[in-house]
Amino acid sequence: MVCATEGRTEIAQAVGRDVARPLVGRWRDGVYSCDYVYADGKRMALSVKQLSSSADTTAYFDMLGARLGRMHALQGLGQGAYQTTNGATVVRKDNLVLLVDVSHLPAAFGSPSSPKADVSLSVAATIMGCWTGA
Repeated sequence: MVCATEGRTEIAQAVGRDVARPLVGRWRDGVYSCDYVYADGKRMALSVKQLSSSADTTAYFDMLGARLGRMHALQGLGQGAYQTTNGATVVRKDNLVLLVDVSHLPAAFGSPSSPKADVSLSVAATIMGCWTGA
């Protein structure tokens, strides 16, 4: 969903802007990802890592928090979620970990303009709303 037409449409509605380039999904080391590139060259990267067990999922979720600077927990998203020091949102659901990386967006983005941490949270909530049982 993160790199599909449906996701693009729903994320465009949530952010208030559509991408300037087609989304190109790619697999690498068990991570499915794509960049949302906007007309002004700003971009947001979405990725989902699928892991083989609950323990592996927890370890990856915690590793991202340590690497990206876990700031505070978020309630009501998946089976655990947090935001990072650069505004990214990380969500765990079953054996999947979603990362909404807004580090290449300006401090405020979208239409209407919102803090990039709010943008990442809105995008994460949009994606989680599409995942069955989220």
